[in-house]
Order: sequence, then structure tokens, then C-alpha cells
Amino acid sequence: MLRRMLDSKSYLMSIERNPVLSQVLKKTFYAQFCVGEKKDEVVRNTNFARSVLGYDGILFEYALEVLGGTTPTAAETAREIEVWRKGMLQSVEMAQEGDFVGLKWSGLGRHALHLLQTQQDATPEMWSAIIAACDAAAAKGVSLLPGAEEEITNPGLEKWTLQLQKRYNRLENGRAVVYTTYQCYLRSISSRLAQHLEKASKEGYIAGVKLVRGAYLTSEPKDLTFDSKDGTDKMYDACTEAVVKQTWTPIVSPSSPTTPFPRVNIVLATHNLPSIESAKSIRATQLTHAPASSLPRLTYAQLQGMADEISQSLVQDTTMKKDSMAKVVKCMTWGTTTECLNFLLRRASENKEAALRTEDTRRAMGAELGRRWRELLGGV
Repeated sequence: MLRRMLDSKSYLMSIERNPVLSQVLKKTFYAQFCVGEKKDEVVRNTNFARSVLGYDGILFEYALEVLGGTTPTAAETAREIEVWRKGMLQSVEMAQEGDFVGLKWSGLGRHALHLLQTQQDATPEMWSAIIAACDAAAAKGVSLLPGAEEEITNPGLEKWTLQLQKRYNRLENGRAVVYTTYQCYLRSISSRLAQHLEKASKEGYIAGVKLVRGAYLTSEPKDLTFDSKDGTDKMYDACTEAVVKQTWTPIVSPSSPTTPFPRVNIVLATHNLPSIESAKSIRATQLTHAPASSLPRLTYAQLQGMADEISQSLVQDTTMKKDSMAKVVKCMTWGTTTECLNFLLRRASENKEAALRTEDTRRAMGAELGRRWRELLGGV
């Protein structure tokens, strides 16, 4: 249904022209996964998430995406860059110190997507918009999380991202401004992560590492990805172990064994409970031998509307409360209903685990409603 809305020329299926359809989508699917269309709505809902739900921060994600299309004119390219620039600056403006802002380099437009897929440099106009967003984030103490995309695009976007990491992730600041996202369903991701960590070590900057399982499994060439979820899980946990422990391992190993492991900031963006428990166990052991201040920054992140029970268990976890360098954030996507369509479409179909997580969340909510009802009836 979402795909039909995205492609349809019909009045009945257009969420921009059909107000009834727009309201139905806004009050259901949109409300489950997105935080608002305008600044006042976004700020109100994210403030609730901080003050009432107890999250340590918010991961703002502007929903604008580019998934392909016809070759743009120069004027269209300029407009697409400006839309992205304004959206990014507004996201940073809504964020507070310590928050994160997600982004898509391809959101800069169709020409940007072409440049990324051919591993070319950004144009001066694109680079100006990127630097404006990075400067604003750095000045406010906000970190940027460029998302990984399909593997044909990733080498190009990593090229852009690593340039920015070297520029902004200064050791003396103690915080990564720009991260790189690593999709652990890729068989080669551990070696790529090792290469980037080695580069950060040699060039003297903080490596910002965001680990995800991956959102483009159905469209990737099968030889690039693991054949089973178990393979992806093992890769995710192996990469997590290396960066959380800040040590080279047989899976994540440098080309030169004498290369020191770099300083890292870590975002574990996952709905997988065993992976979270594994990371928490490593961290708990570390806290028995060293003060929290000596450990790398570690952030757990889940999407709004998915794995909410996991997010809340982290918020209330006693070990987390002792760990001043660890935090829990909720990824909250904002934008108009139309802008969110591509995002919503991927949320609905990206992987089986995400669908299972909503099932678990629904069961948890049902159990809590039952508990409250029994309490209302006097413990019957």
C-alpha cells in the first residue's frame, strides 16, 4: 500500500491530494514510527521522551531520502541541495547537546547519489552544505550519523565520511562529531572496519563507529551478504566486541599488528536483545576494573515504535546508571508524511527481525495493560 501511495498519480491514492488518506496514515503508521512534521511538534514529543520516558538523548533523523530517478537539471540539483541543507540545519537546531542527527548523503539529491555510486567527490555546492551541517553540529555538541546505504553506494559515502572524521573528530575534543555506519550483514565489513580504525589510529582522530545489521538485504547481491541471520549476528557481535573492548581481534585485525587501537565512540543501533546483553556484559566487566571515565563513549539506539521495551529496560538498568559514558537514545524520524514515505516503506519491509520486534513490543504492551487492569480491580 505504501509503495502504491509513493508511485500513484491517482487522487484517491495520493496522500498530498487526498486529506482523508493523509489523516489515516498520519494517525496510524506515521504516528508509530515518526515524531512530527514541524519543529513545535517534534520538540514537544522529544521533550516528552526525555522527561517522561527517561531517554538520555534523541537521534533525530530527517526522513528525506533519494532512491534514484531521472538525471536532474542544474537548477533541480541546486534545489535538492538546499532542501537537504535546511533540513539538516533544522535537525541540529532542534537537537540538544549530546544528541545525534542521522542523515543520508544521498539526500543531497539525485546528482549526489550518482557521485556516491561512482566514488566521486562532492561538488563545491554539496560540500558547502555538508560543512555547514558539520560546523553547526560541532558548535552545539551534537554528533552526526551518516547512514549506510546499498553497497554500490557505500564506498563513495565512506570516502566522504572519513574526510569529515579526520576534520572534526579531534582527539582533544574527546567526542566524535561524525560517525561511519557499518552494516554487519556484509561478509567483508570486519575488514573494512579494521581499515578505518587503522586509518584513525595512524592519522590521530577519534573513530566514530555505528554498528547496524543492515537495511538493504533484499536488494544486495547475495554473494556480498551472509546466507543466514546467524552469520550476521556473529559478525555484529564480533565487531561490537572489538570496539567496546578497544582491542584488535582475529575478526577485526589491522594490516600491521603494531598499530595501536584508536580511540573510538560507539553507537550500537540494534533491536537484538542478545547483542545488547553481550555488550552490557563486556561493559559491566570493564567497570569492575576501571572507572567509567576511562571507557569509550557507548550509545544504545533503537527506532521509535520498535523494541521500546528493550529501550526502557536499558533506561532502568542498574549497570547503565553507574556508567557515565554510556547512554540510551531513541531514533525519532521527522518530516512531512510525504517525505517520510520512503522511510516508512523501508521500516515496513527491511528485515524480518524488525517485524518480530514489533510483535515482541505488542506482547509486552499487552502484558502491561493486563497488569494495570488487574491492579485497577484490586489485584484480582
